[in-house]
Order: sequence, then C-alpha cells, then structure tokens
Amino acid sequence: MTLISHKIALDVMSIRRDFPILEVKMRNNKDLVYLDSAATSQKPNSVLQAEARFYEQVNSGVHRGAHYLAELATDQYETARAKVANFVGAKPEQLVITKNATESLNLLAYAFATQNSSLLLKPGDEILVTEMEHHANLVPWQQVAEKTGAKLRWIPITPAGELDLSNISELINKKTKVISFTHMSNVLGTITPVAQIASLAKSVGAKVFLDACQSVPHMSVDFATLNVDAIVFSAHKMLGPLGVGMLVATEELLDEMPPFLTGGSMIEMVSMDKSTFAKAPKKFEAGTPNAAGIVATAAAVDYLNKIGMNNIQAHEEHLTEYLLAGLAQMPGVQVFAPNLIERGSPVSFAVAGVHPHDVGQVLDDDGIAIRVGHHCAWPLMKKLNVTATSRVSTYLYNEQSEIDAFLTSLERVRSFFGVK
Repeated sequence: MTLISHKIALDVMSIRRDFPILEVKMRNNKDLVYLDSAATSQKPNSVLQAEARFYEQVNSGVHRGAHYLAELATDQYETARAKVANFVGAKPEQLVITKNATESLNLLAYAFATQNSSLLLKPGDEILVTEMEHHANLVPWQQVAEKTGAKLRWIPITPAGELDLSNISELINKKTKVISFTHMSNVLGTITPVAQIASLAKSVGAKVFLDACQSVPHMSVDFATLNVDAIVFSAHKMLGPLGVGMLVATEELLDEMPPFLTGGSMIEMVSMDKSTFAKAPKKFEAGTPNAAGIVATAAAVDYLNKIGMNNIQAHEEHLTEYLLAGLAQMPGVQVFAPNLIERGSPVSFAVAGVHPHDVGQVLDDDGIAIRVGHHCAWPLMKKLNVTATSRVSTYLYNEQSEIDAFLTSLERVRSFFGVK
C-alpha cells in the first residue's frame, strides 16, 4: 500500500516520553497504539505529578479553614481556575468548575426548566440542537422540553456529514430561545459554523451554548470572540484528570441562572427558614470541590501551551489526512464523511459485513485501542443508517507509524472476515 507522507509538525518522540502509559504492554505483549483520544486522552507526567503533589503537600478543603494548608489549597485552586479560564479566553469569574461536561450542560439546561427562574421556558418556546449531538447535549434539552412544554427542534445533517443550513432561517426564529450544539462532532469530526449560527441566534435574542469537548483539546478556542453565551469542556479530553468539567459563560448569564446544587460553600447567608447564595461562580460549586483535579488540569494547560495549540492542530491534520488516504485504498471499508471541508481528528468507519465490536477485538489483539459503538450519538447513527461504527481519533502523542500499524491490523480484519 503506497501512502502519502507528511512532515511531522511536532517532536512526537520527545512528547511520547512524557506519557508513561504509552510504555504499557497490551495483551499478547503488544505495544500500545492508543487511537481513542476523543473518548479520553492520556496524561503526561507533569499532570500526574501535579495531582499527586497536591495530595502530598497541600491536601485541604478550599474556601474554608484558616490554617496554612487551607490557604495554600485555596490559592492553588483559584490560580488554576484563572489559568484554565485564560486558556479559552475567559475571565476567572466566568469559569464554573463541575465534575464533567455532562454536569455543565445539565446545569445550563436546569436553568431553563426551573420555576421562578428568569430563564424559564414556556409552551410555544423552541430549543434548537443538531442531529449530530452527543447524548449529553441532547437528553437534558429533551427533559427541559418535556417539563416546560417548549418544542425541541434540530438542524439536520447532509450526506456529506455537515450541518444542513438550507432551512436555518426557519429553524432559528422569534420562538427560538436556546440553541445548543457541538463545536466538533465526536463521531464525524465535523467542525460546525459557529459564527453563522451564533449571529442568527443573536438576531432573535436566543441564548447560544457550545459543546466544546472535542474542540478545546485540539485547536485554539477563544470564548471572548465566539459570540456565544456559554461553552462546556472536560479536563480528561485535554490531558487532564477524570472528574473535572468546565462551564464558561457570560457574567450576565451566570447572574441569571439559579444554582443547580445547593449546600455548603455556595451560600451567602443561611437561617433556619431561608438562604441566600454567593455570586457566581461560587454559587454553582456546592460542596467540597475536586481541588487536586483542577490543579492537575492547570498543569495540562501548561503542557498544551508549551507545545502550542496551532502545532497540535497541524499535527493532527497531517495524521488525519494520512489515515483517510489509507482507508480510501481499502475495499469494503466505508468512511463516514471523509471529505469534510473543515474537520477534526475523529474518523468513523465501517467494514462491510463485520460488526464494529469484532473490528475492535481484532485490533485489540494487536495492541491497538480504538472506540467502537454508538459513541453516545444514537440519532446520528440512525441518520448514518448503522447501529454502530468504529472510530479512530489521534492526539499530539500519536505518530505516523501508529497509523501504519492500525492500517495493517485493519487489513488483517478484512482478511480474517473475507471482506472483498
């Protein structure tokens, strides 16, 4: 098989030495080829060490206690908040720390279904999503529509895997109150036209929310220039730890939103019959936060900044182009949306007559980790006329030889199952 070659934009061998998990042997004593970063990314030593160091040297609850460790913990927590906020072009007071992006999206949705909220939707109002949403940005809005009587509508996708905007002026109208959509599809890699949608939304006074879980780790994202009201993203997809999510929103929206969880740390005053709440972001951070996690997330931001987001994006573009060229030469392999004008690294495909789980099993025997299944996007699977797909997704620590290993293993899948 003859494939195009590319100039590698990063010193990948040096980067790989920072990720201890890449030395782990898989079943059959195979080297790990990790191609599942759209699900969760691996963590460099600096991130692992930052989290361990917090527990070893600082461990204390934040925003409480007058002793030295409590002061250190609070300072590190708020310093990390500022660093992560700055990474996406926001101010510290605009960043709410949650346990994952799903919670962040539910926090947003909750505000539109809560009685006495100034944002409460009513029958006749409309919520707009897209046909390519992750369940985390669909199910909460389904629940809001059910509770309030608002109507849920969606932007369809074209056969090419892009949003079909041919009817967008009808979909975005005076009844539209919320538009919530993905910045980059976790299945197809489609990068959506945020500026166009946001501009139309603002013209009718709708709030605009962006699921940036797949974009923030892989490209420069600047909240201040996106013209949206909120974005959400997850630490674990951007070299950070599990269990840390982010919600970045305008200060006006945060002031309007009621708290999602109540209890300690988010209050201003409490009596036996009434409570008042602190200002954002604290009013959305009830209980003891994952301080070690956000400190480690700040270390991930440092690592990404050191490499450079433009360099990371260019490197992934090289690998994705190389991957797509290889898949195009394989009979019986269907790539979904292979010719996107703007795309990220997720590439979904199907092998004729072979269930994706069988594809994944053969690859796993060769030490190659990919994602198989519906990718928490059942409506999109239905639109693609499949029950599941196999998905490859790369990141800064992947090298071209790993794409070669994947393509060789996929040839073994075709041969084993007799795919012509």
